[in-house]
Amino acid sequence: MSRTTEAPRTDRRTQVTVLVALAANLVIALAKTVGGLLANSPALLSEAAHSVADGMNEIFLLASLRRSRRPADARHPFGYGKERFFWSLLAAVGIFVMGGCFSFFQGFEALHAGAQEQFGGYAAGMIVLGVAFAAEGASLVRALHQVRRQGGLVDGLRDPALRTVVAEDATAVLGVTLAFTGMALHMVTGHVVWEASASFAIGALLVYVAYRLGREARDQLIGEAAAPETDAAIRALLEAQPEIDSVEALFTMKTGLETALVAARVDLVPGIDSERVEEVAVRIKRSIGRAVAEADQIFLDVTERSAREAQGSPAATGERGGA
Repeated sequence: MSRTTEAPRTDRRTQVTVLVALAANLVIALAKTVGGLLANSPALLSEAAHSVADGMNEIFLLASLRRSRRPADARHPFGYGKERFFWSLLAAVGIFVMGGCFSFFQGFEALHAGAQEQFGGYAAGMIVLGVAFAAEGASLVRALHQVRRQGGLVDGLRDPALRTVVAEDATAVLGVTLAFTGMALHMVTGHVVWEASASFAIGALLVYVAYRLGREARDQLIGEAAAPETDAAIRALLEAQPEIDSVEALFTMKTGLETALVAARVDLVPGIDSERVEEVAVRIKRSIGRAVAEADQIFLDVTERSAREAQGSPAATGERGGA
């Protein structure tokens, strides 16, 4: 089954994974907020902001899954595949602003104003963190299971929506652990600096994750090349054609999760008449479209070597892959 044929089924699985993470984060965010207010705990309130940020991001990811599947039109002739990358970038910004910055604020606020220990409230807060750890862990297991089904870490994490959910859930598990440790040390020592330090650590973790996710989305939005193995497969196919003397240049660019634009400049062997050039170009493009499923748009700049050397006038042709 081709990658593009499998895509709708994969999207449905990803949608379920995102919905599981969304449900977990909304319930946990409410529980953490109530627990944080009862315990007057900056670390627990930081974790509540983290869960709210994650919940908002899941909404962004659901929008990306729906909008990226819209067909190409006159205004967007290469389709809407990059919507996936745009909404993932917004999710990274959400993690930075709503999670990271608020966590730093809570840490500074705790150091400046202090926090009164309330044993009953802290006990309830730590119970909330235990439940959150179990829920976030279950969501992470679900996401990692899908990653494994989609080919492992390399292929599975190509999907920015799934990559974001895995990063969020893994960060949430670690963040809950930091918050629990900070609260426990605050209760044992009576020093709020432990809980403030947990808030700072959670903030730093979220800022780092937001940076990594944002960098990935940025690279894809500005025109990232297809995977090196895809480039190598296309070049090998071109060089294997008996009519091609040399491949002068090959360019690829991802236009979506499973689609890419391919542009190549090739020199044909001498002696091919002009009528046959068009026939050869069409056959080569169809061969690329069949061999490389993600090659959605294919353009060839075809030149007969002796004619180019004599006149320097290439003839360009273009066609949608697999047509």
